[in-house]
Amino acid sequence: MAPMSDLLQLPQSERLALAIALWDSLDEQTRDRALPIDPALCAELDQRWASHRDNPDADLSWDEIRNRLGIE
Repeated sequence: MAPMSDLLQLPQSERLALAIALWDSLDEQTRDRALPIDPALCAELDQRWASHRDNPDADLSWDEIRNRLGIE
């Protein structure tokens, strides 16, 4: 295995690909424990997902959101 100092010398794109590959190599339970979600945030995300499933046509595209915010 390459020393950490060698890995840190890789170009950013290669470090990112390595980080993603390492993350993907973990099982779901380990990933869930590594990044716990606050119960209130989880409830909010569940509510938003249910709202989207019930009425997906009410959602705005990213272009519509940028236009409403005046972002080019």
